[in-house]
Amino acid sequence: METVIITHRLQKSFGAVRAVDGVDLTVAAGEIYGLLGPNGSGKTTLIRLLLGLLRPDAGSIQLFGRPMPDKEILAQAGYMTQVSALYADLTVRENLAFFAAMCGGATRSRIDEALALVELGDRAGSLVRTLSGGMRQRASLACALVHRPRLLLLDEPTVGVDPQLRAAFWDYFRGLARDGTTLIVSSHVMDEAERCDRLGLMRQGRLLAEGSAAALRERAGTASLEGAFLELIQAAGEGR
Repeated sequence: METVIITHRLQKSFGAVRAVDGVDLTVAAGEIYGLLGPNGSGKTTLIRLLLGLLRPDAGSIQLFGRPMPDKEILAQAGYMTQVSALYADLTVRENLAFFAAMCGGATRSRIDEALALVELGDRAGSLVRTLSGGMRQRASLACALVHRPRLLLLDEPTVGVDPQLRAAFWDYFRGLARDGTTLIVSSHVMDEAERCDRLGLMRQGRLLAEGSAAALRERAGTASLEGAFLELIQAAGEGR
């Protein structure tokens, strides 16, 4: 199976804060890999490093076998930011068309498909600034996947989304993975973590443990993933 992401001893600091601290990460094609941890644990910084949006202080990153940053590889990636990066004075459809064009373009039918997925077909002509927060979240997701990327990086993708639509998103994510798309999903919500193939537990910039949700619960000897996270933090010396 193709290896899509490899990092080696990746580090990034902001002043005295070590946001990413020696992370070694390997993710295969078609895998849904969840970055699980509290706010401030380094998840967003790690995602931005993977995309080449930040320069590491030390260590290396390869996507699809090529060192980052690499503009050609970026065209094969989709990124949904935690805070909306949409253009407020463009319509929803215009935003999708713009982001698709930046990554090589997409047909009108593909744009329509992305709008239907996030249930915004009836708001395609609305200016983004008129949308609610939840609708902006849905539009951001549509922009990230409209060009059918081989790698999809989603930073807290279902914040503000109702449970029914959240379930639909995860069904779609699972379909993308079956077709070979690799997904990195950051979250601090335990029930979403259960949906990932493999998890990386992050705390203070470090990757404390990896494995499926079931494997992490077994390793920690707990019934819940939240309990496993707390036990593994303590075992790593972070809880002291």
